[in-house]
Amino acid sequence: MTSLSVEMLAADAVEPITSAGNAQLGIAVLAGIAVIVLLITKLKMHAFLALTIGSLALGSFAGANPAKTITSFTTGLGSTVASVGVLIALGAILGKLLADSGGADQIVDTILAKASGRAMPWAMVLIASIIGLPLFFEVGIVLMIPVVLLVAKRGNYSLMRIGIPALAGLSVMHGLIPPHPGPLVAIDALGANLGVTLALGVLVAIPTVIIAGPVFSRYAARWVDIEAPEKMIPQRPSEDLDRRPNFGATLATILLPVVLMLVKALVDIVVDDPENHVQRVTDVIGSPLIALLAAVLVGMFTLGRAAGFTKGRITSTVEKSLAPIAGILLIVGAGGGFKQTLIDAGVGQMILDFSENWSIPALLLGWLIAVAIRLATGSATVATISAAGLVAPLAADMSTSHAALLVLAVGAGSLFFSHVNDAGFWLVKEYFGMDVPQTIKTWSVMETIISVVSLAFILLLSLVL
Repeated sequence: MTSLSVEMLAADAVEPITSAGNAQLGIAVLAGIAVIVLLITKLKMHAFLALTIGSLALGSFAGANPAKTITSFTTGLGSTVASVGVLIALGAILGKLLADSGGADQIVDTILAKASGRAMPWAMVLIASIIGLPLFFEVGIVLMIPVVLLVAKRGNYSLMRIGIPALAGLSVMHGLIPPHPGPLVAIDALGANLGVTLALGVLVAIPTVIIAGPVFSRYAARWVDIEAPEKMIPQRPSEDLDRRPNFGATLATILLPVVLMLVKALVDIVVDDPENHVQRVTDVIGSPLIALLAAVLVGMFTLGRAAGFTKGRITSTVEKSLAPIAGILLIVGAGGGFKQTLIDAGVGQMILDFSENWSIPALLLGWLIAVAIRLATGSATVATISAAGLVAPLAADMSTSHAALLVLAVGAGSLFFSHVNDAGFWLVKEYFGMDVPQTIKTWSVMETIISVVSLAFILLLSLVL
């Protein structure tokens, strides 16, 4: 999962970097993924180097010009870092301000006082779902990470018991609920009604997020019993603070980007006129970059100054926040480079070619096509866009409710089994301090549960409506 600009770039039609047939290309994909997994798990190579080598190996196996393979990889890396990287950096600054000012302590203390024991995973999935409603997945991650890690540490919870519900809430919102880019594009491609899709999406999302979040987290915590990584936990300030921000101001600062993006989404739906002055303003202030930047600037006052920080102390806090994320940026960027190499090699078109003659029900067909493209390219939105375009003719004679369900089926398929070609996989792995097998047993399985469970509820609704 990458942000909208990267997804749209990947979705654009490109000249394939190789003329290899589908059989050779399929073998190349499997070989490239195998190289990455073996380098990381067996040779203990850093993920950034493994992804770089795996991308070059993929191009070689596919018979592509080495220069074109390098260009595809660097283009994908640059696009991912340019969009996701800035969001991660701003999120890290906000997280450091939260930690050093005592604001994160205030939120965690309040949460632990209000919810404990068995209620905590449910509290986390609720918070993540609310925060994730208008946000891109990556923005939700960087906002939730400090809270998740601190709650796990202070409450002595398994990281998976707290982290999986939060990830499930963010992921379900991303894949199924407008105004996220994937569902919006599918609604447009299939001519579905946005309001009906939103209503049915919520019906599907609620049981799905419960099963994939609090319920699955019980098993994930047994399979991968790890503690929050010390290097990623927001540290308490080295000196005692005379005061710290109050809960309301801290919560308002965290929710500021959520509100700005939600306002943008609502104005886009209600006004729907790119030339309208109000919509032009909200398009700017509701963009992920500006929304998070605004939260950082506001946080300097509501968090830093409220804790008695001098201007120099605030500057020092910002500087210290950026060093720990350098490795994450490189790994996530390389994941985007590998994904772009797959797409430029023509993997998406290969999947579409295979699926043209499938004779199965429309809802299941849309889901399967999205699954295949997701597995091959690692991109949820590319999978949604491609699958929606392919099954669009089938929606012409559908009822309003079934067209909406087709949108949801495609979105559900786009979430299936995130693995090493998805930048989101590496984002979760690094933030939670897991190795590749642990990430597959938790994050990848959770994504698969979301995809399959949501499809089951979609098919049930199709029988009723």
